[in-house]
Amino acid sequence: MKHSNISIFVPHAGCPFQCAFCNQHTITSQQKLPRAEDVNRICSQAMQEISDKSQSEIAFFGGSFTAIPEQYMLELLKSAQPFIGEGKFHGIRISTRPDCITPEILETLKKYHVTAIELGAQSMSDKVLQANQRGHSAKDVFASSALIRKYGFELGLQVMKGLYQSTLVDENITREAVCEIHPDTVRIYPVVILKGTRLAELYQSGEYVPMPFQDMVELVASDMRIYMEEEDIQIIKVGLHASEFVEADQIGGYYHPAFRELCESEIYQLRMETAVMVLGWKLHGLRRQTVYAEDRVFAVHPSCISKAVGQKKANIRYFYENYGIRVKVVGDDEVQPFQVKIIS
Repeated sequence: MKHSNISIFVPHAGCPFQCAFCNQHTITSQQKLPRAEDVNRICSQAMQEISDKSQSEIAFFGGSFTAIPEQYMLELLKSAQPFIGEGKFHGIRISTRPDCITPEILETLKKYHVTAIELGAQSMSDKVLQANQRGHSAKDVFASSALIRKYGFELGLQVMKGLYQSTLVDENITREAVCEIHPDTVRIYPVVILKGTRLAELYQSGEYVPMPFQDMVELVASDMRIYMEEEDIQIIKVGLHASEFVEADQIGGYYHPAFRELCESEIYQLRMETAVMVLGWKLHGLRRQTVYAEDRVFAVHPSCISKAVGQKKANIRYFYENYGIRVKVVGDDEVQPFQVKIIS
């Protein structure tokens, strides 16, 4: 059964800094902070709508939950308690800053049935963290991750791709550090430049120049492949959720309502291309060169056919335009997700 969150957003609550990229009011489409009655209303409604509650968590997102005033944090935690337990929701998931975790905080969270803690790491390069006004270091991420694991919580990391002053070297540093920490879950957020942020000012002045969109798709696809296949880390989110507020306020970066599917299609394209090369077909190894047209059939898991075909048949077009090959994709239950098999 698929995991789900009952998301309750606390925009900017507890955040001691205004990060260069952040405008939580736009991202969450929420202006006021929730109170106990809001938690009660949201959870009561979710109790009626969700059938398998054992796979669901009440999630406090959007701010630095462990940095908000203790009285307010306890108000939210206490208001969620009647909805946790047998026949109810599994527990509570929170997101917070890496420099706002202590043994005392973790003891409190454990008492109120918090089961998972996600840290907004964003980057593991101190240069990039400083340039984006994060106010913490990569060392804080390592230390807090170890402490969260010691106390038995599920650990999640949130990372951003394409931040101001982040080079490919910095992106590799972040990927390697995430693999070293080996969290249970990862969220990958390609940067979206929002109105009213420092990043927007840098972008409009020309000081911040993001990499091309397709390069970002390929970069995130590479991270996804490594996390999923080599490290067995669950990726629970790629890209900001589709929102009319984000669409209205974004002025650049990598917003796309189906960014994850773009990346998954990229993985399939590389898989199919590798299969072609291994098979030894005479394709010269060069893109943009038509050789000859042939029909070829790839089998993928039935749930992944649309990803292998690509949005607007992008992968089908890619093989014909670059190699002159007409590709067909069919389903096969014996083929694992993100694997391909040539059957003709």
